[in-house]
Amino acid sequence: MHDFKLKKNRLFCEDVDLEKVARDAGTPVFVYSRNALLDRFNEIKHAFKEIDPLICYSMKANSNLSICRLLVKAGAGLDIVSGGELFRAKKIKAASKKIVYASVGKTDEEIREAVKSGILFFNVESVAELHGINAIAKSLNKKQRVAIRVNPDVDVKTHHYITTAKKQNKFGIDIKTTNNIFLKLAKKLKNVDMCCIHIHIGSQIETVSPFVQAVKKSVALIDALNNKGACITHLNIGGGLGIVYKDEKPQTASQYAKAILPILKNKGLKLIMEPGRFIAGNAGVLLTKIIYVKDTQVKRFYIIDAAMNDLLRPSFYEAYHEIIPVKKTKGEKKKSADIVGAVCESGDFLAKQRRLPENLKQNDILAVMSAGAYGFSMSSNYNSRKRAAEVLVNGKKYQLIRKRESYGDLRRNEIVANV
Repeated sequence: MHDFKLKKNRLFCEDVDLEKVARDAGTPVFVYSRNALLDRFNEIKHAFKEIDPLICYSMKANSNLSICRLLVKAGAGLDIVSGGELFRAKKIKAASKKIVYASVGKTDEEIREAVKSGILFFNVESVAELHGINAIAKSLNKKQRVAIRVNPDVDVKTHHYITTAKKQNKFGIDIKTTNNIFLKLAKKLKNVDMCCIHIHIGSQIETVSPFVQAVKKSVALIDALNNKGACITHLNIGGGLGIVYKDEKPQTASQYAKAILPILKNKGLKLIMEPGRFIAGNAGVLLTKIIYVKDTQVKRFYIIDAAMNDLLRPSFYEAYHEIIPVKKTKGEKKKSADIVGAVCESGDFLAKQRRLPENLKQNDILAVMSAGAYGFSMSSNYNSRKRAAEVLVNGKKYQLIRKRESYGDLRRNEIVANV
């Protein structure tokens, strides 16, 4: 996290003191680095520059309008997974022809709105969905481009909740059915243009070999189908590149490109990519305040004002996030402690058995690192808790890009029954 550094024993995001942000904006608050977001996007863009791919930022990682707008202005397309994300994309005036639409469960209403909007591709997850898109496109007198999401049955060494390319996963279509779609069904469905193969094999993948295996399978499939009369012009290789949370050593964008580009050489395919975590993950932190220090006979607890409703990953995936004080003092002794929230669940923790300074006290600010992806976007109002604020840093300046929710927001859409 190159844009989050200690300067004179104080944690900064770019040139902004994070303790000042916490005191000004309140806690919990997500803080993002503009520079980090653009650096990671440009890193991928530069690595693959010889084939000029369409890089569609995956909105599910972090769909804040300011972040999406920043990346769109830098040349990114968007990978969306819901009607709500399409609504957001329209709000920032993202180019429709740079939007790809995934999800195994698109509703008729969502499909209709996306077809009317003129998106580039639907990533189709089932034969039933393909028929639905064709019928809706026909009713609108449109011909809609689609990508068939292939499940390449590739084993990925990551958390089992975020693997997506094995036969037992809900995602994608097997290769036998894909052949039938392109060689038989395509002739019957006149309102869809099947010109793309899509794969997405999982998330937080640290090695390049599963990607190589999946892309090789996909290119071989495209060659075979095109030799039999299909006209596949695009390949979408999804996202999934891992980042550093603890001591991982994931491949860089450059290493990834060096492995993938030779497979695509002389194939004439337009490449689409869908990075999300890779761009946003290390570009954000969650700042939280210690409410109480609780010592029991067996351990210490730092009870904080953030909780599992703010950052679900530790509870949901047993994920690791580094946690550090925003102020460092010399010669401080360390003590093992659990960092927990106020939600009424034993699973409400952000970290367990962490070595932290023994002299931490009430109202001290902690930074939960690598929280830019799947932080706010997975947050909730569980226990009727208000969702956090969000801040974007640009050099020496910072701006509130999402207000903290109020209690009024919690009941905004509720109607009290007269019973």
